[in-house]
Amino acid sequence: MGAVRQTYAGAETFPPVARAYTEVSQVVRETGLLQRARWFYALVGTALVLAFGGAVTGFILLGDSWFQLLIAGALGILFTQVAFLAHEAAHRQILESGPANDRLGRFLAAGVVGISLSWWNNKHNRHHANPNRVGKDPDIEVDTIRFLDEDAAKVGRLGALITRKQGWLFFPLLTLEGANLHALGLKHLFSRGEVKGRWIELGLIAMRFTLYLTPLFLFLPVGMAFAFLGVQLAVFGVYMGASFAPNHKGMPIIAPDAKLDFFSKQVRTSRNIRGGWWATALMGGLNYQVEHHLFPSMARPYLSKAREIVIEQCRTRGVPYTETSLIESYGIVIAYLNRVGLAARDPFDCPMVNRFRTV
Repeated sequence: MGAVRQTYAGAETFPPVARAYTEVSQVVRETGLLQRARWFYALVGTALVLAFGGAVTGFILLGDSWFQLLIAGALGILFTQVAFLAHEAAHRQILESGPANDRLGRFLAAGVVGISLSWWNNKHNRHHANPNRVGKDPDIEVDTIRFLDEDAAKVGRLGALITRKQGWLFFPLLTLEGANLHALGLKHLFSRGEVKGRWIELGLIAMRFTLYLTPLFLFLPVGMAFAFLGVQLAVFGVYMGASFAPNHKGMPIIAPDAKLDFFSKQVRTSRNIRGGWWATALMGGLNYQVEHHLFPSMARPYLSKAREIVIEQCRTRGVPYTETSLIESYGIVIAYLNRVGLAARDPFDCPMVNRFRTV
C-alpha cells in the first residue's frame, strides 16, 4: 500500500494571532455576554418536564400498541435535549456556582439520560483544550470510525470492510451510539483508580434504569418492550451523533507538537451551522461551535451575539471563520471520512491500485 498522505496543520499554516483572544474576550465581557440566563434555562427545563409528562401520558393511554414506538422515538429526542442541558451544566453555563452546576449536570446526565458525567467531563475537557490535535483530542482517537489516515491504514481485513466505506456507514452506525454512550460511562465508573462521584452516579444510573425499564417490561409484551428500547436508543444515538459530528469533523487536523495561539486553534478547527434560532433549538447551541469553544461558560442565548463579535475579529485578523448549512456539514463529514477510509488495508487489492488511491 502507498504511503499515507495526510498532513497536519501547524504554526506554519496557522500563523499566531497576537492578542486576538484578549481583545475579543474583553468586548464580550463588556457587552455582558458572560452573565447567566436563568430565565432561559427555566423555560427550557419547564418545557422538557411538560414534554416528558406528555410522553408518559401517551405511554399509559396507548397501552399494548405498536404505536408505542412513536413514544420511544419522542423519548430519544427528549433524552438528547436533556443531554444538551447536562453538557451546558458541565460547562457551568446555567447556575451561578460551579458546585451547583456540577450537581445539576450529574443529575441530568446520570439520573435522567443514564450516562456518566464524570466520564463525559474527562473526555470532553481534553477535547476542548486541544480540538483536532493528534494524540490529545479523544474525539479523533481510534474507534469503530477512524478519523486519521494513519489509523485507517492499520485496520485488518474485517475492519477494512467498515473503514473503506465509513463515510456512508457513519449515520447507520450512529444507531448504536446510544447504547455505546451508556456502556462507556459504566466502563468508566467501574474502572480502577479515582473516579469523581462514582457511587453517586452509579446510584443515579441504577435508579434511572429501574424507573425506566420496569414499566416498560411490566406493561408491554417482551418483544414490544425490546423494540421500544431499541428505537429509543437508536434515535438518541443518531440525534446525539448528528448534533456533535458537524462541529469539527473535516476541519484541519493539528500536528501533535504544533504551538498555536488559543484564538487560532479554536476558530480554525471549529465549524458553525447556519440556521439561527431553529438550529440553536435543534442542536442545543452546538451550532455556534466557534463561540462555544472560545467561551465555554457562555449561556446558550448569548452565543449568537458573540458570533458577530468573533466574525468581526476574524475579518480584522484575517482568520478564516467557517460556517455552513447543516446538510452541507454532513456532506463534508461523509466525504472526509470516506477519504480517510481509502487508507484502510485491503489484502485483495492490487498494490499499484492502492498507491494511486492515496494520491
